[in-house]
Amino acid sequence: MHVSHLTLHAFRSYAELEVPLTPGVTAFVGRNGQGKTNIVEAIDYLSRLSSHRVASDAPLVKQGSEQAVVRAAVVKDGRTALLEVEINPGRSNRARVNRSPLPRARELVGLVRTVLFSPEDLALVKGDPGERRRFLDDLLVLRAPRLAGVRADYDKVLKQRNALLKNALGRGGRARGGDEYFDSTLAVWDEQLVRLGAELVVERARLVEELGPRLAEAYAAVAKDAGRNDAAVRYQPSVSHEPVEADGPPRRDGVARMFHVELERRRPEERQRGITLVGPHRDELALSVGTLPVKGYASHGESWSFALALRLASYELLRADGDDPILILDDVFAELDVDRRDRLAELVAPAEQVLVTAAVDADVPEVLSGARIEVRREEP
Repeated sequence: MHVSHLTLHAFRSYAELEVPLTPGVTAFVGRNGQGKTNIVEAIDYLSRLSSHRVASDAPLVKQGSEQAVVRAAVVKDGRTALLEVEINPGRSNRARVNRSPLPRARELVGLVRTVLFSPEDLALVKGDPGERRRFLDDLLVLRAPRLAGVRADYDKVLKQRNALLKNALGRGGRARGGDEYFDSTLAVWDEQLVRLGAELVVERARLVEELGPRLAEAYAAVAKDAGRNDAAVRYQPSVSHEPVEADGPPRRDGVARMFHVELERRRPEERQRGITLVGPHRDELALSVGTLPVKGYASHGESWSFALALRLASYELLRADGDDPILILDDVFAELDVDRRDRLAELVAPAEQVLVTAAVDADVPEVLSGARIEVRREEP
């Protein structure tokens, strides 16, 4: 899979941009602030309908414009599809495939697959649990796009349930119980929260089980003197679950049953605090090197190696599904020492398409020789 042409309209710093691309390595080279990252960010956005740099869509639209358009010709198995998303901050985004509108923009997710490496990846190991949950869910959705709907619906239910708890608490503590309307409405949200949340827990657990061996191999490849048993990843749901077998993945009915039990157990605390304390939004992805957690114990170099290994493991997992994802390395080589830079470059070089951004040519390892595009911001 590769992108053969990219078109941008009012996206970030670009009023209009046309970029022809080829398989293999393409490096976008230019000083900081020239718009290199904006180009690769657009391709990654088509893959996930979210940005690795900002939490909302508004910053993606060029100042003075109401909407942005990202359009890419994507080649897979010799056939080309034209994918397009219209970004409308404050309104629903719209998507098209071969000029035909899709019922929902999220149906575009997964039609092109990307794995992006960036300086922000250090937050995967050093940041809060939300960064790791996002990493898991983004990978889940790329592998099974239908889960984008499950995740979106779960977020909506969670928001409604939290609003109910908070509003009741604000009415002088009526959330303590004894309010029939409150109790019946909470029960409705509980059922939906459990149904959607149990599916997410099960899918996350299965994903981590598949990711683990690939992470260990990737860490051994990028970390100096590391072995295949040094790095590990473990899913820690806020809801206990019952596995199919002793070491197998959980079953949805078992997760749902324990979800209900945990909601009941923590209900007094939820009513007192006015917030939902149980569910996938409270889960953690535990990362460790040897017997110690990465966060708080790993060196800066070990943390970088682990972050790279998470991305490489994602790439291998997506490849195992039958697609060779587009690899995007956004200004990442400047953050690495020579050993890690060379190891990473050798590992990604065989990919069908690799897109690199760098401030200077010297930041791009020799093994990633290929097309070079100079990026220079046009003065108004």
